[in-house]
Amino acid sequence: MLAQTQQGCDFQTVLIVDDHPLFCDALSMTLQTVVRIGDVHTADCLEKALELLAGGLKPDAVMLDLNLPDVDGLEGLIRLKSVANAPIVVVSSLADNRVVNQVIRAGAAGYVPKHSQREVFRTAFQSLQNGKTFLPEGCVLMEEDDTDDAVSRLATLTNQQARILQLICEGKLNKQIAYDLSIAETTVKAHVTAIMRKLGVHSRTQAVLIAKQASFANVLQDHG
Repeated sequence: MLAQTQQGCDFQTVLIVDDHPLFCDALSMTLQTVVRIGDVHTADCLEKALELLAGGLKPDAVMLDLNLPDVDGLEGLIRLKSVANAPIVVVSSLADNRVVNQVIRAGAAGYVPKHSQREVFRTAFQSLQNGKTFLPEGCVLMEEDDTDDAVSRLATLTNQQARILQLICEGKLNKQIAYDLSIAETTVKAHVTAIMRKLGVHSRTQAVLIAKQASFANVLQDHG
């Protein structure tokens, strides 16, 4: 019995972020069965996941869907990674090699297609326990191109900086951003300066171009 439970001993609590209740239920049962996770929490959007983390939840791993109602592209992964002190595994219906590469570049610890068999989830958690990145079968990490470089730079942003960059992409000015986030305009200016420094750009327009370059619109044909 000890040998059976040893496998999942490093992962007692997992947070699943996915807006499909049936998939959440299925994934919860899978993790409890094959990885022996004892405590599974779920969130149907990014903001709810961030609220759970801010409220004291300390998951040993996070399972994240890419397509959430309040997230565009890699923003969810980047913002979660900045606040969750745990490996993040993307679980998505997408299996494009380019998408997997962008997700790993952005800091994910693994990528599991949603249609995977239970054993794949077991193997993914074994990889995490060994400190390795898990890639789906047939996927290979490619050399970095300009898009990957943009993703890598975006991955250095904090949660607040990622939110501000999203609002900049929506065309909002510092005063509007300050109002939306209930912070001082001088604080917004400081964040914008830090964002441009991290992205290696000298204007808001260039920062928007970097964000758009890393968008899944460049990867997925069916992304409108």
